[in-house]
Amino acid sequence: MISRIDLRGDALPEGPALRDLLPRADFDVSAALEKVRPICEAVHHRGDAALIDFAEKFDGVRLESVRVPAQALTDALQALDPAVRAALEESIRRARLVHRAQRRSTHTTQVVPGGTVTEKWVPVDRVGLYAPGGRSVYPSSVIMNVVPAQEAGVGSVALASPPQAEFGGLPHPTILAACALLGVDEVYAAGGATAVAMFAYGTESCPPANMVTGPGNIWVAAAKRFFTGRIGIDAEAGPTEIAVLADDTADPVHVASDLISQAEHDPLAAAVLVTDSVALADAVDEELKTQVAATKHIDDRIVPSLNGQQSAIVLVDGVEEGLRVVDAYGAEHLEIQTRDAAAVADRVRNAGAVFIGPWAPVSLGDYAAGSNHVLPTGGCACHSSGLSVQSFLRGIHIVDYTEDALAEVAHHVVTLAEAEDLPAHGAAVKARFGWKVPGTK
Repeated sequence: MISRIDLRGDALPEGPALRDLLPRADFDVSAALEKVRPICEAVHHRGDAALIDFAEKFDGVRLESVRVPAQALTDALQALDPAVRAALEESIRRARLVHRAQRRSTHTTQVVPGGTVTEKWVPVDRVGLYAPGGRSVYPSSVIMNVVPAQEAGVGSVALASPPQAEFGGLPHPTILAACALLGVDEVYAAGGATAVAMFAYGTESCPPANMVTGPGNIWVAAAKRFFTGRIGIDAEAGPTEIAVLADDTADPVHVASDLISQAEHDPLAAAVLVTDSVALADAVDEELKTQVAATKHIDDRIVPSLNGQQSAIVLVDGVEEGLRVVDAYGAEHLEIQTRDAAAVADRVRNAGAVFIGPWAPVSLGDYAAGSNHVLPTGGCACHSSGLSVQSFLRGIHIVDYTEDALAEVAHHVVTLAEAEDLPAHGAAVKARFGWKVPGTK
């Protein structure tokens, strides 16, 4: 059901050479970019009319309006299953606890007497958030995007999710209910690249946003790339990934269930086990067969995911080598199920989020750990972070120097300006001292 890659015996290669040995989904954003270009340009030129036409083409429903009526949000919340509401409220509560602690405060450094640099943190003015609505419905993604934006102090928060023919062209009611719980009343029935274009350009009903965040399919990723430079983005999210680093102390039932939990997202989802125990690998193989047969989404998602080139059991000589492998892989979600799991996890350098031991499965992080589940994929964890309050803030330096403080350093400024052959830079300082800078000839 799942292939094996045997890296035992020989010394592991370094850097890119090791990454090239590891499984990864084929996710060509560049090819998709050319297909979303005309969609984005149509939204630019035709606004809401283009959004309505694309909803009919891609989602099979003819919209009267892209903006979701406020009453629809209220109705969705009132009709929400009480147990689902309680779970969403607890997820929101825990996410707020974690993200509120990420807030940054203004800090002033006195560089010299009379010379200070202050760094203040300012939220973006407006964000457009995206909640997928294809194979599954993701109210959890609404929480993971809205909470950090709100805790950052973003003044205008809008959300888009694909229209659903089943619900009369509205996004899924659980998405709408989650928005209502979070106090987000600006919601649009728009999906994929059209939603990103709507936020980037603005339309008759939707003002443009400064930033777009949220997970999505390859068309969302391609649209984000198309608009990079015009708007801020969180990341070009690819298919979801789980890597499990485990030794012979791991429970194969847990490991197999965690691999399946990510495989059920998408046929391109990656499920990777890195272990030094052949006995565990064999036991996980058997558990996969048993558990897959008893679950849902078998043929359209789980089996293609586990059978795909992006999933594998990777055999290594020991946990030390396993650490090198998972750092080279840079998983979106990394579980550590080894002896001294916390100590092993502390040594991980590249992962979107790390889950320690048998009682912190990725599913916990997806919904109710308090952490954010919008995380870097495709190995981007080696240079990027998951979504946080910081994602929505901009640091601005404020420089305040007195005449004496400038005079003290003026000659250095002039010297460096001349060294770079930018004499006007130096002249801007000289002019403040009657063209005679202290410390210069």
